[in-house]
Amino acid sequence: MAASYRDEERVPEIVFFDIETSVPNRAGPGHERRFWILEFGAMVICPSKLVEIESYCTLIKPGDLSVVALKSTRSDGITREAVIKAPTFEEVADKIFEVLDGRIWAGHNIQRFDCLRIKEAFAEIGRPAPQPIGMIDSLGVLSDKFGRRAGDMKMASLANYFGLGQQKHRSLDDVRMNLEVLKNCATVLFLESSLPNMLSNNKLHNGSSTIITRSKNVDNKRTVSSYNKEESSSRKSPPPASIGYIRAVPYPTRASLRKMTERVKSLWCKAPSSQSINNLIKHSQSILR
Repeated sequence: MAASYRDEERVPEIVFFDIETSVPNRAGPGHERRFWILEFGAMVICPSKLVEIESYCTLIKPGDLSVVALKSTRSDGITREAVIKAPTFEEVADKIFEVLDGRIWAGHNIQRFDCLRIKEAFAEIGRPAPQPIGMIDSLGVLSDKFGRRAGDMKMASLANYFGLGQQKHRSLDDVRMNLEVLKNCATVLFLESSLPNMLSNNKLHNGSSTIITRSKNVDNKRTVSSYNKEESSSRKSPPPASIGYIRAVPYPTRASLRKMTERVKSLWCKAPSSQSINNLIKHSQSILR
């Protein structure tokens, strides 16, 4: 069945992936902060049908077990006991390379965190890292298209906004949540684009006729070349976005809506009985514009 999707669609597959890492302590002078990958999870999907083709998830034993807490602060978190018998990164590197290489990479905040950790891990074992043929960072996409409706752009906030449950901070669970968040955001944006004058994608505050718009100064470039840049990040969570400018946007008043309704009623009464419903709809749409 999996092969049929590859043959039928003839388009590049998308692999959503996520990693869980240790949280490094502050490094002293001359020492770098070290992230150890503790779990890798990925889901390959057909981009035309959003059908899962395959998935892979594994715990990973770090080179230094002391970086993993004996007891996790989360009920389903990663503990030292859980990873002590897990394979090392070198032992699962072949499978991770196979899952990632030559596909479109997708994930939340992967450009500034996950991609860099993957590159570092392969460099440490002296092997070339997998390369994407394209990249979709949902943090950048949703920041640009969906905005801060959920309060911030963290995956946990977006999932809570759509009632998708609590983020578990386990790789494969978070990958699947990421895809569901994108589906929900895309549905809202599709509906708003269908009726832009009626379904506003901006949050009104106490009936005010103003909206808050994100600053356009945020760089939302989502290119493969950024994967090769030498940059580092100390956290998985996205950085806080600044609020840009405020501009006034007119919204229809009750009087204008009443007037529009009366015009539609008048058109309905005057329409000849032989007139087709399609022509009536056409005239109604011209009024609504």
